[in-house]
Amino acid sequence: MLFDMDGTLLDSERVWDIGLRELAREYGGELSDAARLAMVGGSMDSSMAILHADLDQPWRDTGASAAWLVRRMAELYQTELRWRPGAQELLTATRAAGIPTALVTNTGRFLVDIALDVIGRHWFDAVVCGDEVAAGKPDPEPYLMAARLLGAPVERCVAIEDSPVGVTSALAAGAAVIAVPHDAAVAPRRGVHLMDSLTDVDLPLLAALASRSVPTP
Repeated sequence: MLFDMDGTLLDSERVWDIGLRELAREYGGELSDAARLAMVGGSMDSSMAILHADLDQPWRDTGASAAWLVRRMAELYQTELRWRPGAQELLTATRAAGIPTALVTNTGRFLVDIALDVIGRHWFDAVVCGDEVAAGKPDPEPYLMAARLLGAPVERCVAIEDSPVGVTSALAAGAAVIAVPHDAAVAPRRGVHLMDSLTDVDLPLLAALASRSVPTP
């Protein structure tokens, strides 16, 4: 099992929204809803580029903006992280069934470690962070690396995502994909099983997807 973090397991896109809008105000502007939506699931570099363009401040340094945001997010993660509905229950079921699990996120290791300190590290056999790959989502590399770390053929893995960026990454890697859209809509695509909530995902469905015995929509 390959799990995305922000917006999938954790209601952290709400927390990122706080930090990103605070950063925009730090720069004397307001982040538009369209720009915020375009950031969902993306890398830090791409999100900072979108923010700078949205504020009509393309001259700003991406690294400096990212550093400011990471510092603020580190504070928010310690107090504001919440599970998405059904997430903890699904992780509990997969662990009880002995299914290897990996966390696959575009978020950097520093913040991921804070999140894991909050929710517990025991949920995952492997963790792939956005700053530990040459190319983050939507590139397939994060999911390919996660499958390698689990010692599993990626074609037998099921990825759970909430954003178009993450879905694209998992599909390109060759995993079966369950999409539970949160902030950003996910269009129907071959190989993607759209669900309303993680509460609707159970072990028989995961087994069927891993064996590709469920008809592709």
